[in-house]
Amino acid sequence: MQQDYHSILVRAVNWIGDAVMATPALMAVREAYPKARITLLANPLVGQLLQGHPAIDQVLFFDRKGEHNGLAGRLRLAHQLKHEQFDLAIILPNSFDSALIPWLARIPHRWGKASDRRSLLLTRRFYEQNPPQDRHEVQYYCDLVRSFGISASQSEPFLATTLQEDDEAAALLAIHGIPAEAMLLGINAGASFGSAKRWYPERFGEVARRLADKWNARIILFGGPDEVGIVNEIEQTLQAQCLNTAGKTSVRQLMALIKRCNFFVTNDSGPMHIAAAFGVPLVAVFGPTDHVGTAPCSDKAAIVRQSVDCAPCKLRVCPTDHRCMTAVSTDDVVQAAQLLYEANIPGEP
Repeated sequence: MQQDYHSILVRAVNWIGDAVMATPALMAVREAYPKARITLLANPLVGQLLQGHPAIDQVLFFDRKGEHNGLAGRLRLAHQLKHEQFDLAIILPNSFDSALIPWLARIPHRWGKASDRRSLLLTRRFYEQNPPQDRHEVQYYCDLVRSFGISASQSEPFLATTLQEDDEAAALLAIHGIPAEAMLLGINAGASFGSAKRWYPERFGEVARRLADKWNARIILFGGPDEVGIVNEIEQTLQAQCLNTAGKTSVRQLMALIKRCNFFVTNDSGPMHIAAAFGVPLVAVFGPTDHVGTAPCSDKAAIVRQSVDCAPCKLRVCPTDHRCMTAVSTDDVVQAAQLLYEANIPGEP
């Protein structure tokens, strides 16, 4: 019989896309311990993403570039967690640091994967010697918690926004002349992991123009603070016939705006997984990343990629000629989008 835990700390993963893919595992923890108070320890971006999620009761933020930087910062964080009196920590990342903090906080039960020389910091360990080559990351997180007796009843990522956030997104669009009934095409040309994952701004611009003309759609451009230049290039390609939100939204605003989109064209990225979690039909361009393990988890998604000998290399920056991305044409993406559109959008032309 499984022990009853009353206050559970879940150490979140560090990337938005990974956090979305871990939501079925979070829901499994909630189902296994429905009466427990579940707290998520997360960096600011992931914490915002999952704030208000039905699997958790509260979010504690850590900032390794700010107050939790260095040894003194880690000790400060551990001291804070110790006062919360958690009786269980479930550690989703595989890093040494993510297991060190619960150990320093003297949380009595600490569960995680046996990796990165951190086994002695854990009280229960997930061992894997020959993981399936074709396993999706969603399944990995479910396998992790299942090894501790926590079974997931759902395998699809899930996110939630509030009614107020949805209303504010609609109001923002209305201010820019986009009514509630408008067909909205989202374009996400960024990918924070590195430049190797990014398809080309001029090609995104051409795809956006062709699809908007075909579908009588309005265009909204997405991107983070580090991607403003890339998105501005697309805006210039479209001669400003779009709403450019790059670097202007919080994570919560980004979620509500993506949720409102009727269709999404994107690189392999965090926003791609957000769109998939909200059931937005999407086409994703894949190059150097693993299209098997990190594909959008949705039956309304299509992947466009070209097989080349060096992919998936999983590198941040291409050391050669970026052939995996140059091989993907605008025609490839437009054709995939049109097929998916016809299958998912009622009343298609």
